[in-house]
Amino acid sequence: MSEAKFDKAVATVQALPKDGPIKPSQDQQLAFYQYYKQGTIGDVNTERPGMMDFVGKKKWDAWNSVKGTTKEDAWAKYVEELLKLLKSHDTEESKKAIAEIEAA
Repeated sequence: MSEAKFDKAVATVQALPKDGPIKPSQDQQLAFYQYYKQGTIGDVNTERPGMMDFVGKKKWDAWNSVKGTTKEDAWAKYVEELLKLLKSHDTEESKKAIAEIEAA
């Protein structure tokens, strides 16, 4: 997995309009988060958020669940998650994004 393909996938996810036709589920959003953090930072390097920070704990737990994953494997999982999401939508926009990611 190349870093260029990962970077293209990250740019694609970040460019998805909030009210657009392609909406990642909460589980998909967590997957993007955990693999992005693992692929760019490595193993979780912060304390687990406090009891009342429900979103922070969920994100921290997701990232911690992939502890030990190499950055290259995290990149591959991120791209795999995005391609799965894009392939579930049969639109010109999704087909174009798939082609751009696969060409990177």
